[in-house]
Amino acid sequence: MQERPRAAATGHGGCLHVFDMDGTLLRGAATVELARYFGKPALGHDIEARWLAGTITDREFWQTLLDICGDADAVDLDAAFEAASWMTGVRDVFADIRARGEVGIVISQSPAFFVRRLRRWGAHETYGSGVEVGRPLPDGATLLPGAKVAITEDALDRHGLGDQACVAYGDSSSDLDLFARLPHTVAVNPSAALADLAAARYTGTDLREAYSIGRRLLAAAADPV
Repeated sequence: MQERPRAAATGHGGCLHVFDMDGTLLRGAATVELARYFGKPALGHDIEARWLAGTITDREFWQTLLDICGDADAVDLDAAFEAASWMTGVRDVFADIRARGEVGIVISQSPAFFVRRLRRWGAHETYGSGVEVGRPLPDGATLLPGAKVAITEDALDRHGLGDQACVAYGDSSSDLDLFARLPHTVAVNPSAALADLAAARYTGTDLREAYSIGRRLLAAAADPV
């Protein structure tokens, strides 16, 4: 389910930035973006709606997505990733995090093969549901909301950081547990429940603006008035 961090990520300090992907870095859902790219947008919207409504099992959902992707190879998946509807400034945000010697990770319920590609844009670590094109679908593939908390706590421990040096960015119910755990949280175009729980909110399409809010939360914690 989770993709273990690369050794190169260990040893960074400063702050930890934890990003959800769908609805936070990506303006929609990876499933819908993949279905659109592979010519089956209606099917993508259908299974996404059924997932949100709880009328499709995890296995049915993921198997349908794998069927949508068919025999796509790495080149096809790269193209689908690049063509997706990303928030403005995603690469800029990861570049700034790296330039400051900080750590940026992405934890998403979307398939690992899609989330992993964010490493090319500067994410230090990525974690997604254990779904891979061309491989059998394992039981329990879905990354559960509680795993976001466990992964974040592990990253904080590995990098020698405390809660005050961490900020999380998310948009929906899968982020509720993490937002309840951390003091610095930015809800991006959020659901009502997450907006109520977040320390700050951002509405718009430029991730750099949401990130600047997160930086202000960190700065206030480091230099309280």
